[in-house]
Amino acid sequence: MTEYRRNFVKGGSYFFTVVLADRRLSLLVDHVDALREAFRLIRTAHPFHLDAMVVLPEHLHCIWTLPPDDADYPGRWRRIKAAFSRSLPDRYPRSKSQILKNERGIWQRRYWEHTLRDEDDYRRHMDYIHYNPVKHGYVGCVADWPYSTFHRYVAAGIYASDWAGSGESWDQEFGEIQ
Repeated sequence: MTEYRRNFVKGGSYFFTVVLADRRLSLLVDHVDALREAFRLIRTAHPFHLDAMVVLPEHLHCIWTLPPDDADYPGRWRRIKAAFSRSLPDRYPRSKSQILKNERGIWQRRYWEHTLRDEDDYRRHMDYIHYNPVKHGYVGCVADWPYSTFHRYVAAGIYASDWAGSGESWDQEFGEIQ
């Protein structure tokens, strides 16, 4: 097995993709309040700034900025996943390995992480996050997806309410394809 090395930058900004173990489920939107509560609990105990986020049925994307003296995003993800998993009924199938590791079988063990390099990288990942529901065909307009920080950025005047909202193909290259 290949050894995966993560990049740790104290006070860094990171793009994440986190996925359910069973991508046929829609647990993240079905239990979005439990997911919000898991984030709230962990952010209270282990602060970070949630710059952007989109929650889709079986995966989510987000950008976090950590405090200046901290690079422990793996610990935060472990706690968020555990808090969310504990909030759900214990009825999802688990492998022997998951049982041995006391895992609920909700999440994929790994997640995608990318350290954001500069303002352009940050902006492109921000756009990727907000466009993702259209990319996956859940809505025709970005503004129609309720589980996104896009609405917060519209209210702040950063995005126009009709940004990338025509439903036509958007020919940008960013995010996890880089």
